Amino acid sequence: MPLITLTSDIGRQDFLTGAVKGQLLQVNSSFNIVDISHELSPFNYPQAAYVCRNAIKNFPPNTFHIVLVNLFDKRPDHLLLIHHNNQYIGCADNGLITMILEEVPEKIVALPLRASEKKNTLYCAAVFARAFQEILDGKTMDEVGDGSVSIETKNPLRPLLGPKYIEGQIIFIDNFENVIINITKEEFEEQRRGRSFKIVFKRDEIIEKISETYADVHESEKLALFNSANYLEIAVNKGNAAGLFGLEGYSEKVNMQTQYMQNRLLYQTVKIYFE
Repeated sequence: MPLITLTSDIGRQDFLTGAVKGQLLQVNSSFNIVDISHELSPFNYPQAAYVCRNAIKNFPPNTFHIVLVNLFDKRPDHLLLIHHNNQYIGCADNGLITMILEEVPEKIVALPLRASEKKNTLYCAAVFARAFQEILDGKTMDEVGDGSVSIETKNPLRPLLGPKYIEGQIIFIDNFENVIINITKEEFEEQRRGRSFKIVFKRDEIIEKISETYADVHESEKLALFNSANYLEIAVNKGNAAGLFGLEGYSEKVNMQTQYMQNRLLYQTVKIYFE
């Protein structure tokens, strides 16, 4: 059975998630549909990129992935179909794909949207479903869409580097209110170069070691570890780090010119000092 994943920012409060699945099944009733998440924060590209990147790479080759995030950032006349690292991804042409992949996709085509159709989420889902079915029927990417498309790009949110520090942003807060920062284990070790370190957040909260599991510290104590995606995570054993420390996820909508927003960055930033 063809495998399709769904990731979106549309939530589960109304009919829409189920209706999207219905559109897919109308095209091929044997589609095996897997939900990744429908609770992504609207307009939060770093969060969406983190979730999609680390979910997609775990699926079998030639899985189809639909990313319904900020579909209507602009008035669309096409959608994108991407083939990269043996995975197919359908998404809007809003720059998110280069944040997910952290590079330019291997192959991209544009899927045209008919001018006569109302541009809504269900129509977009149907366009993706038909394109996926055409691929399954043996068509090439260039037969399915327009390979001459020039896509919008956005750069991944990278940590800031200095000779004696690395500074990251909180990109995700999970169901346990553990806080994930955009610093990978590889980036940490490369910048550390064997030196001792201090992880500092909210100016005065400090962690000086990396744990292997939550149980490495006593109950209610804070800790840092690298999660299953190898991203730095701050947590509290059997507690909620985000709520306890007042930490917040990074927002692209922050207006850096205001003093209020400058102060909010204290709750969205984690800095590691090396000695």
